[in-house]
Amino acid sequence: MTGPAASAARGAVPWLVISGVLVAALSLRGPIIAPTPVLRDIQDDLGIGAASAGLLTTVPILTFAVLTPVAALVIRRAGAELALLLTLIGVVLGTLVRAIPGFGWMLAGSLVIGAAITIGNVVVPVIIRRDVPPRQVSAVTAAYVSMLNAGSLLTALATAPLAAALGWPLALLTWIVVSLAGIVLWVVHLRRARGADAYSGEPTVVTGSAAARTAPDISALTGPLPVAGGRRRGILRRPIVWLLALTFACQAAMYYGLTTWLPTILGDDLGVDRTTAGTMASLFHGVAIVGAFVVPLLARRFAPLVPALVICACWLILTAGMLFAPAHYIVWATFGAVAHSGGFVVIFSTLVAVARSDGEAAGMSAFVQGAGYGVAALAAPAMGALHELNDGWTGALVLLLALSIAYGVLMLAAMLRLPSGRRA
Repeated sequence: MTGPAASAARGAVPWLVISGVLVAALSLRGPIIAPTPVLRDIQDDLGIGAASAGLLTTVPILTFAVLTPVAALVIRRAGAELALLLTLIGVVLGTLVRAIPGFGWMLAGSLVIGAAITIGNVVVPVIIRRDVPPRQVSAVTAAYVSMLNAGSLLTALATAPLAAALGWPLALLTWIVVSLAGIVLWVVHLRRARGADAYSGEPTVVTGSAAARTAPDISALTGPLPVAGGRRRGILRRPIVWLLALTFACQAAMYYGLTTWLPTILGDDLGVDRTTAGTMASLFHGVAIVGAFVVPLLARRFAPLVPALVICACWLILTAGMLFAPAHYIVWATFGAVAHSGGFVVIFSTLVAVARSDGEAAGMSAFVQGAGYGVAALAAPAMGALHELNDGWTGALVLLLALSIAYGVLMLAAMLRLPSGRRA
C-alpha cells in the first residue's frame, strides 16, 4: 500500500480507502450490539439466566482488553490493509459460529468477533493517519467515530423487527451482509493498490520493519521514560494515567452495561414490546453520531475543564433519569448519547495533552483501553445478576448511578492534573 506522499504524487484523493474504512466501521460495534434487542428471547429459548446472557456482550469487550498487544503483532506481520481485511473476515466467521444452535457456540462466536474487532480498533487509526491527506484526517476520523455509532444504531433499530419475521438466530445472521460488503470494498481497494504499486515500483503490503513503524508502540507501556533531572520512570507511575484509566473504565462499564440491557429495561419498565424497545434504545446510539462533535465545538471556545464538566453532567443526568423517571427515557438518552461519544473524546484528548512523546501516548492509550475494557467486561453480567437478585432493574440502575458519580470525581481529578498551561 502506498503512503500519503505516493497518493499525492498521483494527484489522487484516497476515496476508496476512506469508503472502505467507513464501511468497515459499521462492523466494529454493530455485531456486539446486535443481540441486545433480543436478549430476552435468547434467555427463554436457551434456558439461561440474565447474568449468562450478559456474557454475549461481555466476551467481545474482554477480548479488547486482553488482545490489544496481539493485534499490534498481527498488524506488524500482515500489514495494515491485510489486517483490516482479516478483521472483516473474522467478524463474518464469528457471526456464522454464533448462529450455530447452543449457548456455547454463541459464546465462541462472540469471542471470534471480539478478537477480530480488536485488530480493527487498532489498525483503522493507523490507516487513516498514513493514507489520508493531513488536511482530511480530522474529518475522516470524526466520520469513522460516527460510523461506529451508525453501526450500533442500525443493529439496535432493526434486529427486533428482523427477529419477529425470521427468528432471532437468522436476525443475528443477517448482519453478516454488512461485513461482506466491507470485504468486497476492501478487496477492490487492495487490488487497485497492487496495480498502482506495480506501476510505481512500490510494495503493495506493508510488512516487516515498515509495518512495525505504522503499528502502535505497545512496548512504551512498561519501558522507562526520561523525565526532568535525568530520572526515569514508567508511565504506570504517573497518577494521571491511572485516573484516565479508571475514568475510561467507568465510561466503558456504563456504556456496555446499559447498551446490553437497555432494550430489556425499557420493555420491563415501560411495558413496550420488543420492537418498540429496540427502536427506543437505538436513540442512545443515533444521537451519538452527532454527539461526538459536541466536545470539539466546546473546546474551541472554553478551557478543557468545561467540556469535561458537560460530559460528567450528561452521564449523571442519564443514570439518575433512568433510575427515578424512566418514562422520560428519550430526554435521558439524548444526554447519554452525548456523554458516551463525547466522553471518549475528552479522555483521549487529555491523554494526548499529557503524553511526552508519541511512544508514551501509544503506551498510555494501550493501558487506558486495556484496563478500562477489562473492568467494563464485568458490567453486563453484574447488572444481570443484580436484576435476578432483586427481581427488577433498580439495583442495576443504582450501580450505573454510582459509576456516573465515580466517573465525575475521577474525570475532574484528571483534568486538575493537567499542566496549568493546558487547562486554560
